Amino acid sequence: MKMDWGYSALVEIGGRRILFDTGNNSEIFAHNVAALGVDLRRLDCVVISHRHGDHTDGLRHVLSVNPSVTIYVPRDLYFGGPTPKAVYERTVKELPAEMKYFQGRVPDSIPHGTPWAGARFALVGETKQIGADVFLVPTGSKVPGTLELPELSLCIRTPEGLVVVCGCSHPGIDAILDEAVKVDPRIRLIAGGLHLGAASDDKIESVVAALKDQYKIGGIAPGHCTGEPAFAALRRTFADRYLYAGLGTVLELR
Repeated sequence: MKMDWGYSALVEIGGRRILFDTGNNSEIFAHNVAALGVDLRRLDCVVISHRHGDHTDGLRHVLSVNPSVTIYVPRDLYFGGPTPKAVYERTVKELPAEMKYFQGRVPDSIPHGTPWAGARFALVGETKQIGADVFLVPTGSKVPGTLELPELSLCIRTPEGLVVVCGCSHPGIDAILDEAVKVDPRIRLIAGGLHLGAASDDKIESVVAALKDQYKIGGIAPGHCTGEPAFAALRRTFADRYLYAGLGTVLELR
């Protein structure tokens, strides 16, 4: 397999196969999919956590082999949908027709373009159950730099609590968990990016302490943008409940 910056995970549960994010480079993603022997034609669905390229570029390969697969995405105009009417519905009589939108004859709905024209996107703006014990939980970033960026996390309900799969946790892992616990208050495992790579040591220690003491998570499998200082802090705190989750890792939960 080839290393790259980005995130993608194949989640298998109850006979279903869910691809969560698609990595940073379509060619590398395709190479790694082949190396693992994964048949993307057998996917039940794809979930994209957020619009950033290091989570979406492999969509080009997914769609080349499985163009009809349903792709769950945040409610974000990057993935299409109707252009908000508030942008264009107010009209001014004094403007001549040739200066008005659509010469004054505005359609009932104006589709918003996307780089993935033709993809079967399903926009998710509220917690949505997509299968037995499988939920999509949306949150929005309030952090400078990614302000208002919508993000989806995948939550799988097990007898021991939720497995929460995160892309980058731009809204903050605390914000994600605050929504996830509405599905089940017990968090069995968090897997994915926590976006602490550029965080201060104090911030990292605060997040780690909250995961341990406030949310009482059962285990942690951090990757991608979590950052090496946070890897180390989480490993110290969770010890044998810290799971390595690098390239090609398989995490089997029973």
